[in-house]
Amino acid sequence: MTLARRRNEPELIVFDLDYTLWPFWVDTHVSPPFKSDGKGGAYDRNNYHIELYPDVRDLLNELAEKEIKLAAASRTEAPAAAHDLLKELNMDNYFHYKEIYPGSKTAHFKSKLPFRFRAMSGVRYIDMLFFDDEQRNITDISRLGVTCALVHTGLTRHAFHTAMDEFIRTRQT
Repeated sequence: MTLARRRNEPELIVFDLDYTLWPFWVDTHVSPPFKSDGKGGAYDRNNYHIELYPDVRDLLNELAEKEIKLAAASRTEAPAAAHDLLKELNMDNYFHYKEIYPGSKTAHFKSKLPFRFRAMSGVRYIDMLFFDDEQRNITDISRLGVTCALVHTGLTRHAFHTAMDEFIRTRQT
């Protein structure tokens, strides 16, 4: 049974990758190539076992059930590695949009091509929710009118629901 997106929920939820969905920087802490472990994790070239933060997959599944559009935004210096890791972690299918390249996080949101989330999705900034572990990204993106959530220890169920409550609260005022 598919759960419908409620009227007051975001139309697009954007997630940073490093230290938001997984506990490392893909460009410095792990080494491609990656290989799925068949259980939702992966191994890197050095046999380091890679896992998402514990609540991430369940939250993404719930959002997929509600048919809320999801996006990945990363300013990594290793975009190919990030894309490969998403594939090996069986996460590609969650994200409708992916903006993974070096530079300012603001570039991922701008409405003019090649800065795509706004242009590709047609979703207004006020209808987006963004999660990141870096205050500078939160500051930059909030200036666009996007509701932003700073996650200090990765995405948790508590942090997610707190951000959703804030998103809904701002729509009711």
